Amino acid sequence: MGGGGRGRAAGVSWLGLGPGMGQAWGVSTKTSGKVFIVGAGPGDAGLLTLRAASLLGRADVVLHDALVGPGVMAMVPDGAERVDVGKRAGGPSAAQAEVNALMVKLAREGKRVVRLKGGDPFVFGRGGEEAEALAEAGVEFEVVPGVSSAVAAPAYAGIPVTHREMASGFMVVTGHEAEGKGGGVDWGAVAGVPGTKVVLMCGGRMGEVAGALVKGGMQPGTPVALVRSGTTARQEVVVSTLEGAGEAARRMGNELPVLAVVGEVVRLRERLDWWSRRRLAGVRVVVTRAREQGGVLAQRLAELGAEVLEVPTIRIERPEALGPLMEAVLGIGEYDWLVFTSANGVTSFLDVFLKAYHDLRSLGNVRIAAVGPTTAARVKERGLAVDVMPERYLAKDVAKAIAAHETVENQRYLLLRAESASPELPRLLEEMGGIVDDVGCYRTVPEEGGASAVAALVESGADWLTFTSSSTVENFHRRFDLPSFLARHPGTRMASIGPETSKALHLLGLKPTVEARRHDLEGLVEVLVVAVHGA
Repeated sequence: MGGGGRGRAAGVSWLGLGPGMGQAWGVSTKTSGKVFIVGAGPGDAGLLTLRAASLLGRADVVLHDALVGPGVMAMVPDGAERVDVGKRAGGPSAAQAEVNALMVKLAREGKRVVRLKGGDPFVFGRGGEEAEALAEAGVEFEVVPGVSSAVAAPAYAGIPVTHREMASGFMVVTGHEAEGKGGGVDWGAVAGVPGTKVVLMCGGRMGEVAGALVKGGMQPGTPVALVRSGTTARQEVVVSTLEGAGEAARRMGNELPVLAVVGEVVRLRERLDWWSRRRLAGVRVVVTRAREQGGVLAQRLAELGAEVLEVPTIRIERPEALGPLMEAVLGIGEYDWLVFTSANGVTSFLDVFLKAYHDLRSLGNVRIAAVGPTTAARVKERGLAVDVMPERYLAKDVAKAIAAHETVENQRYLLLRAESASPELPRLLEEMGGIVDDVGCYRTVPEEGGASAVAALVESGADWLTFTSSSTVENFHRRFDLPSFLARHPGTRMASIGPETSKALHLLGLKPTVEARRHDLEGLVEVLVVAVHGA
């Protein structure tokens, strides 16, 4: 379950679904299920509606279009079945009748089905045809609108489709008529309507469309913007005129999807182009942190315009042996210092501690050392103060910072870290005369999630891989064979959060392209921006 899409060859029998899947939303498989025809938006996962995100997170089966982005597909739970039923020009695709039959079949099996369609399902998305098929079959359905590329892609290109001084209205028309459809688009009539024209799916026919608009009465010099992969990090915008639009589209190539914005509003792009001015616009970045932690880094990168692939390589779990941690918690009064080297350590320790004592005051007068602002922030979030934080965010520098704060000799230190952490810090404290208990309060284990992001990564690589710990390096290598991955995708570069993480790359015979000067998430983002665009 949770694998990638299936081909068309198996027809309606693509799914071999076991019993009980309908229980996810408390629906008996003995009764009819329901189909949700959901708009996935134009590509940017941030434009997905709250209703759509909620439905995806609770789906039994997701039937998705080919152009639904990995960021949206990442919201599908690993336990849900995913079936790729997208239409591909010149490639294998599912016949509409088969898609309709599959929706009906799954609903009658009691499944909650999300039919995920790019953009808005009722704007050139065949959503109306699918709703008709469901209604005819007596299957309950719901339509969840999505943000259409017809307005989103121009907006991301810096082009308002309406403007009080240039266009009091806009129209949306397809540039790719269905085969055998009588009459086609009346381009003469389209040309005669005032306002902006947004032509969807027009890449291969732009010259023909532009010629028809000119023939219908529009001026050859009317500005045109061609937008490919709008709202995604791969967005490309070419500005031309009706006279030159065909040649401009030819130079862009045949890769889909492309839409055209035709009208005077295109002249505003130069002033209103906000998207391409973001510091990481068009850059694909892989986040390898644990799923529950990767969101912070992913959000920051996305705000800067990056296309983020969340490929979690580790999962945080409790230590295999809880005895040493419980013993330390119960003997907390014996310690002078608690030393945290990660935010995970803070959370893991305090969760166990509060189950035993229910009150932070039971920590007594113990002092706290933290490595780096992220760890310190987690300590403060839990209602505690940090006494020592080294200027350099390295574990070994904690010892020096503590020594500068007070005498280490005969002080008792409780190090709360991951299992199998580096022995350097306890060794340094002991050499200074400290009495050290090094206790593992969590462990990192390999993670295999992120199926959609993984598929996108394997297929087309990335511009940057980010590593935030040695375990993310080790487990990415275990999953993908890092040297081989880099050989297959030679343009990929690597960003390390600090020296300890870089050591893991060195052990593989590799060197990070950049290493953060500040060894925290903001430092990692900062070094990425500098590497891409300079200081």
